[in-house]
Amino acid sequence: MLAFLARSVVYGVLVAAVLLIAIPSLRNAQLLPEATLATFETNNSLISYNYAVRRASPAVVNIYTRRYSAENRLQLNAEGLGSGVIMSDKGYIVTNYHVVARADQIIVALQDGRISTAQLVGKDQRTDLAVLKIELENLPVIPFNDSYEPNVGDVVLAIGNPYNLGQTTTFGIISATGRPGMSFNRQQDFLQTDAAINKGNSGGALVNSRGELVGINTASFQQATDVDTYGISFAIPYSLTLRVMQKLIADGRVIRGYIGVEGREVNPVMARLLDAEQLRGVLIASMEPSGPAATSGLQVNDLIIAINDKPISSFRNALDIVADTRPGTKVPFKVIRGGQPIDVIVTIGEEKLQ
Repeated sequence: MLAFLARSVVYGVLVAAVLLIAIPSLRNAQLLPEATLATFETNNSLISYNYAVRRASPAVVNIYTRRYSAENRLQLNAEGLGSGVIMSDKGYIVTNYHVVARADQIIVALQDGRISTAQLVGKDQRTDLAVLKIELENLPVIPFNDSYEPNVGDVVLAIGNPYNLGQTTTFGIISATGRPGMSFNRQQDFLQTDAAINKGNSGGALVNSRGELVGINTASFQQATDVDTYGISFAIPYSLTLRVMQKLIADGRVIRGYIGVEGREVNPVMARLLDAEQLRGVLIASMEPSGPAATSGLQVNDLIIAINDKPISSFRNALDIVADTRPGTKVPFKVIRGGQPIDVIVTIGEEKLQ
């Protein structure tokens, strides 16, 4: 009997050793992913996002705007308020277009107590973004992570200056991605969040649980009715913010390519009707008679399958490639016309904001 028990104990120990070697996480129940470590504190077993707030909040500034009085051109009156995000130690700050669009003077207040007037570098109504510059040293910069992809359910924090109460952080998740049509650009994709974004939060930072920039807060959803709406707010994604900022710094405005077509995405049924084996692409539904596409030889009912050797998966994808191409550039378009693939060289035009 004792021999049987001894063998059982030995076998049990051996099995436990094998499991510990095969599954390392069993060796330490406290091991957590890096993202979880950033938000977990063993203080009465509470979860805290203090780490993320401490990383990001110093780079979120308060913005105050003033305008000259219509009666007295020497008198500056308070115009509005918003928030901004320090994107570079050279003093570049991103905010919303609507925060500074009417400003004659822009004042930036940092969280460390410093105050500075700001120069407007450029603004873009289409994306509701603007870039400012201040001349101060030792500036805190918002943390970035170029490999981060926002996903529905990710925890996010909105940092800004709502109603001029002082810097405030609200909490939520990413409720949806790729929301179009919420601003001046009907093709622009927004991040939707339930983190509260109120007046004064515009231009502030939306960050993840590591304090890394996810987007620029821009608006809360408001219906044209008496029904109150809560928990629906929008932010401009970091990737788009960075592209627009770089263009504004380089040119003072965003120069967008344009070809003057309206299109619709192709499904398998449409592909068969067009006698095309290609199941992905954009069908040209209409075009401006004197636009770049028409003058370059594209036709209605052409199926665009590639632009500059890049496969086209959606109309939005096609617009993005064209918009990022410098006007005047000659770009090869691969299209299916009458069931046959052909190449058309299109000279990209410049989009004019209406």
